[in-house]
Amino acid sequence: MKSPGGQERPSSHARGGAGRRRGRGGASGGPAGLVGVRSYPFAGQFPAPPPASGSLNCPGQARSDTAALAQPPPPPPPPAQTSPGPVKMGAVPNRRLGSVRGVPMSSPPGRRARLSSPGTGRSSSEAREELRRRLLGLIESNRVMIFSKSYCPHSARVKELFSSLGVECNILELDRVDDGANVQEVLSEITNQKTVPNIFVNKVHMGGCDRTFQEAAILGKKVMVLDFVVPSPQGTSWGLGGTCVNVGCVPKKLMHQAALLGQALSDARKFGWEYSQQVKHNWETMTEAIQNHIGSLNWGYRLSLREKAVAYVNSYGEFVEHHKIKATNRKGQETYYTAAKFVLATGERPRYLGIQGDKEYCITSDDLFSLPYCPGKTLVVGASYVALECAGFLAGIGLDVTVMVRSVLLRGFDQEMAEKVGSYMEQHGVKFLRKFVPVMVQQLEKGSPGKLKVVAKSTEGPETIEEVYNTVLLAIGRDSCTRKIGLEKIGVKINEKSGKIPVNDVEQTNVPYVYAVGDILEGKLELTPVAIQAGKLLARRLFAGCLEKCDYVNVPTTVFAPLEYGCCGLSEEKAIEVYKKENLEVYHTLFWPLEWTVASRDNNTCYAKIICNKFDNYRVIGFHVLGPNAGEITQGFAAAMKCGLTKQLLDDTIGIHPTCGEVFTTLEITKSSGLDITQKGC
Repeated sequence: MKSPGGQERPSSHARGGAGRRRGRGGASGGPAGLVGVRSYPFAGQFPAPPPASGSLNCPGQARSDTAALAQPPPPPPPPAQTSPGPVKMGAVPNRRLGSVRGVPMSSPPGRRARLSSPGTGRSSSEAREELRRRLLGLIESNRVMIFSKSYCPHSARVKELFSSLGVECNILELDRVDDGANVQEVLSEITNQKTVPNIFVNKVHMGGCDRTFQEAAILGKKVMVLDFVVPSPQGTSWGLGGTCVNVGCVPKKLMHQAALLGQALSDARKFGWEYSQQVKHNWETMTEAIQNHIGSLNWGYRLSLREKAVAYVNSYGEFVEHHKIKATNRKGQETYYTAAKFVLATGERPRYLGIQGDKEYCITSDDLFSLPYCPGKTLVVGASYVALECAGFLAGIGLDVTVMVRSVLLRGFDQEMAEKVGSYMEQHGVKFLRKFVPVMVQQLEKGSPGKLKVVAKSTEGPETIEEVYNTVLLAIGRDSCTRKIGLEKIGVKINEKSGKIPVNDVEQTNVPYVYAVGDILEGKLELTPVAIQAGKLLARRLFAGCLEKCDYVNVPTTVFAPLEYGCCGLSEEKAIEVYKKENLEVYHTLFWPLEWTVASRDNNTCYAKIICNKFDNYRVIGFHVLGPNAGEITQGFAAAMKCGLTKQLLDDTIGIHPTCGEVFTTLEITKSSGLDITQKGC
């Protein structure tokens, strides 16, 4: 991209900011803008954490060269090499070569090859000049040229780095060519560096090992992240890292943990722990600790960007013409940049109801995790996973919580599992108002918290109800931040109804130099790890010559409700729609975690289910578990599903006893059999 001063920089953009702030106005309205970092709000977020990793795991690509390094066998001595030439990354190593992550690496040297002189009749100065010319030729003709020694550990690290980046690079091992000392001496004259490794990228001298690890990951490309958080209607904004880190996955999971600890305190008495003092929860202590942790993550991301030489600009980005954006900071100052490529990673923000009092008095997940006071009696509006997760941990720390549901719980998830999640929450104190929607929110008293009157109307008739709450939390969905970043000025198409951006299978929009990742993609999962994976692979394809595409099939996720629900693959409803019911077999069981037995907690509440395709070797196409640590269980089985998990493979697997995950190795009862699935023991 070019700034007004003429400095070239590419651009990127996403939500984020310089730290959590409440009550401040933004520099410009609308979402965070163009290319860069993005995180997804709750369950499963270019990356999460925001800066892209310097380690990209593509195999190194082999490249032939007319002047190849001599490959000496055991005695007799190897023939001398007549000119310096690079080792081919990815070449099959000989007996003297080892391997680290696919990179041919030399074992400690024995007999070394020598570089024969350029010509017997030449003077020393002529030979030296010829050597210099040939070395410069290697530097000029290779994208990445590494001058190394086969036994040097620092050289090994650099070779491993470029291999993991999937970057074609050529290596000249100075201890394996004739007159390597002279080669290193001439290199020293060229670079003013006396040690190896000595690395060149795009003809530019990068330096040695440490410098390369800072610079080589971006392969000479200039990168900028434009990052800006438009404050919520309540004035909340946050630091670098996107939704997941600041107002999503991370604080949500930590508050979920706070609620689980409350339950553990209750269980502890049955396990012999005696305590007489009254135990109570302190909201301010919890939020301060969580915000301190998030602040450390924000700072870590800033440092990581700096280490990768990525320019970070806390400004709101908007396209003004092709390849050109306007960046507006909090003070309203405008700067213009140009770039060859752009990545949109702007994510989504919570949706409001559009009724009287919603933006004035209601909060969303943007505000909850840094709320400076305990929310008190709370109405959660919505039935999404965000709604149920927030309602769950608020109830878990002892608050009076009601969930107002317009239609079904967890739309898009398996509905049998969704209803079990809701049933467990109801049994543990969360109240549900079904088939109602708010039509007005009125402030009765100011305060921290104050008092709000909510008027709601039935979705099935004329009935209305009123109730007073301290806090109203809206969790009714999220809107893509794509409408106020100038996409229409460069012709990027969006879905006018949803704001989502259609892309092809390589995350490319209809404008060839504009790409998009994360929640703003049409028809893709709105999950943090999905955005991270897509962004990482996009960078590899654009700049490292890789071809791998993001696989959006069989992506695991977990709803961190009081009783966690993990899933991977198809819901039962979707499986029936795709494969027809008669072609499926569903195996299921209730189970009782051993940890719950002594504590006398609910028997026959946890539930496991797999959906199998009978005509594809009973391949598992849907995996569902409701129970403690469901996220940990699901992550492991998701890898198995990627490998083509079948019912027989589960049966052949020996379970770890006593664990919750082992129930999937002993599933016997099918839904079609109608047999009882209640459990009598652990």
